[in-house]
Amino acid sequence: MIWSSNIQAFTRHPGAWFIIGLILCAIFAPLLVLDSSPMANDMEVGRAMLSPGAESNMGTHWFGTDKFGRDHFSRVILGSRISLTVGLIAVSISLVIGIPVGAAAGYFGGHVDQFLSWLMSVLWSIPTLLLVIALTFVLGKGLTQVFIAVGLTMWVEVARVVRGQFLAEKQKEYVEAAKVLGFGTRHIMFKEILPNTWGPLLVICTTNFASALLIESGLSFLGIGAQPPTPSWGSMIRDYYPYLMTGKAYLSLIPGALIAASVLSLNSLSTALSKDQ
Repeated sequence: MIWSSNIQAFTRHPGAWFIIGLILCAIFAPLLVLDSSPMANDMEVGRAMLSPGAESNMGTHWFGTDKFGRDHFSRVILGSRISLTVGLIAVSISLVIGIPVGAAAGYFGGHVDQFLSWLMSVLWSIPTLLLVIALTFVLGKGLTQVFIAVGLTMWVEVARVVRGQFLAEKQKEYVEAAKVLGFGTRHIMFKEILPNTWGPLLVICTTNFASALLIESGLSFLGIGAQPPTPSWGSMIRDYYPYLMTGKAYLSLIPGALIAASVLSLNSLSTALSKDQ
């Protein structure tokens, strides 16, 4: 019932359908891309800097081509894979770390809660982007490092939400009944209380997904994230922003608009889900 109500609330929001469409494009990217090698750096002079809708021996270039003659539509579609993968992995890492930490703090209380709350407060006080940049310098450049760095900075939000839910839920009668029936601590925490926290968790996961997408784009723009020739929305903005003052501004505006639309959809979806709790 909890999951069905959350899913219904999710699908009622227009932002959800935008994200679902984006996910489908990422999954079926090999069927949608026009360029068989959109990550190649080989110059194709005959196809370089074609305008949107231009034709070539490959077909119609809906978003035109870049200075290497690569189909811009193909690179935008493949770039969505990077952004969505970072968001998915970062949210997964944050759940794996945040749920046990928050559950322990909320359920046991006392010194355990004091220490874990102090740890969360310390990490919470550090700007997320600065912490991610510091971790990427330690771990090195590349997508794998970005996955880990972003995930390691987002578990605090999850832990804080879970802690608050556990503090409220552990006082309820069904928890006392489980204790009387002889169920162990692990069973009570993860089989009885945790299922009642999925609503708020879905909200924070949606928000964290948007944050991860935005952080990955920022890191790629700075040259720390996806490395050339791997297409990423952030790196595409960095590569093409010099064309903003020319007739080729769409090269950077298209990935920028997709980042903005994705983050706006996820944040508005998070707001809508929070109202349904």
